[in-house]
Amino acid sequence: MLHMPVSKSSFMPTFGLKILDRYILGNFLRTYLFVVFVFTTIIIVIDLTEKNDDFIKTKPGWEKIIFEYVLNLVPYFANLLSPIMVFIATVLVTSRLAARTEIVAILASGVSFKRLLWPYFLGSSLIGLSIFYLIAWAIPNSNKQRVAFELVYLKNPFFFEGRNVHLKVAPETFAYLESYNNANQTGYLFSLETIKGTDLISKLSADRMVWQPDRGTWQLENYKMMQFFEDNQTVRSGAKLDTLIPNLTPKDFESNYLHNETLTSVELEEYIQRLKSRGAENVEPYLVEKYLRYSYPFAIIILTLMGVILSARKSREGPGFQIALGFLLAFIYIVFYIISRSIAEAGSMPPMLACWLPNIVFGIIGLILYKTVPR
Repeated sequence: MLHMPVSKSSFMPTFGLKILDRYILGNFLRTYLFVVFVFTTIIIVIDLTEKNDDFIKTKPGWEKIIFEYVLNLVPYFANLLSPIMVFIATVLVTSRLAARTEIVAILASGVSFKRLLWPYFLGSSLIGLSIFYLIAWAIPNSNKQRVAFELVYLKNPFFFEGRNVHLKVAPETFAYLESYNNANQTGYLFSLETIKGTDLISKLSADRMVWQPDRGTWQLENYKMMQFFEDNQTVRSGAKLDTLIPNLTPKDFESNYLHNETLTSVELEEYIQRLKSRGAENVEPYLVEKYLRYSYPFAIIILTLMGVILSARKSREGPGFQIALGFLLAFIYIVFYIISRSIAEAGSMPPMLACWLPNIVFGIIGLILYKTVPR
């Protein structure tokens, strides 16, 4: 049992860290880091085992596997597992305190249950802020290297299979391609039209367009440029023409595999605005990613406080039952989150609502459970 000479006034709500705060906070953070380390290690080992045949075929070498894949996979899985891991860590710490009657002693000393939640709230807030930094900047940068590795060594070569592609590249400018070969960065039967209202202002067409990486421009072959005026039109043609087409580069025809997860928050916002300006229809996955990055840290706090409420009582079944219950509720949250995200990406639910709905529902459940906790 935890024995501390305390008085009721010494544990009144305050922002200072007292002995009890440091005791609970230290146990909570150590348990969280240990649980994340163990589960992340297990999952990475399983992942490497499953992909061993691919590595044998593509032969990337152990140096690339470790430094370009595994090390970049660690923060990705650590972040992915954080909601369920923080819940499990909370249940482990709190149920152990309850089993040893330490919580009874703390409450009997005059500490309110609300005050008992403070170190957990502080710990989960620190984790939430760390998670926000990871998912907004650190993980997208590491994902760039990891995704590039996967595309080369684990995925089949990507071929752009779109046909009759229409793109809005500026407010009044529209591009058309019959087909595109991403292997040699060449488009076929290209046209670029500028339209104001219902009037066609100009039209640039070409048999082929080839990307010039050294100049960052497109080279049009067998091109024809037509401009339309009120009473006449001009036509100009030639064999080759180098031109810069706004908002159109070979990246628009590359693989979108996990593209939303490779963008930092600044890059993500810029890309969303670019898609909207072009009238693109595949904005939802990027909006979901954007709102998820803000809702995710709050999920850490909500699940932590729920874990305390559920495991603070001394159970006859012992801490094993409370840990199992923690696993079950965390699993339900993850399933709820996956379903709502999938629905939003399909366009059947507003992305912001989909990202915040699990937090809202579990927040309400947490408030209901809080009312049932003995004071």
